[in-house]
Amino acid sequence: MAMQTLVDKISGLYSGKLITELAGVKSGINHKSAATALTVTIAGVDGDAQADPKHHGGADRVLHHFPREHYGQYRRWDLMASFKDVPAMGENISTVGLDETQVHIGDIINIGEVVLQVTQPRSPCFKLNLQFGHQDFALAMQQSGRCGWFYRVLTPGTIYQNDSVILQQRLTDISVAEAMHIYFLPEFNAEQYQRLADCEGLATAWVNSLTRRIENQAIEDWQMRLYGPQNKI
Repeated sequence: MAMQTLVDKISGLYSGKLITELAGVKSGINHKSAATALTVTIAGVDGDAQADPKHHGGADRVLHHFPREHYGQYRRWDLMASFKDVPAMGENISTVGLDETQVHIGDIINIGEVVLQVTQPRSPCFKLNLQFGHQDFALAMQQSGRCGWFYRVLTPGTIYQNDSVILQQRLTDISVAEAMHIYFLPEFNAEQYQRLADCEGLATAWVNSLTRRIENQAIEDWQMRLYGPQNKI
């Protein structure tokens, strides 16, 4: 397919290294601030950090892209105890006019001189409940698919706020929205899991998780991820 401009101009770029506690849980979600540019390497973003490297960051999750208009929807659903806006999701890239239905797993994306690949939707965890003051925020994100997505870096460089987001190549027929739907199906479905696992570019962690489900013929327990060790809200 021909190259396609998905967004003419990025709405915002964000990064931050400070790690503090959110209701007693280490998190860096509240400490990203606006940047005029992001210096991106294969391993990460200069000046950016994650409190939980096991579940955040890594080569398959270098950058988090989140549609800004989703904040309005979550507010309309009364899922925020107080007003919060970008970058309260901990995102690195914010745009308007691009969502999970328009981006596919494996997409090769150019942002300025940087070349990225879409690897997975964001898998919501209980820290979002703490961040937004609602015990079911993570569940609402899981069910609605308004989650944003992650990139791995194919060509490092610098992203500037006036850069466009351009689709260079589409490799799969599964959108981020459909990937989210398949991964969190309430009933076990080996056929759909395999279809997603076979997607070129899918994050290794998701491939491994789907493979374990198929081998075990069962879905893992999501309660700890969605609600944490105890409900603190």
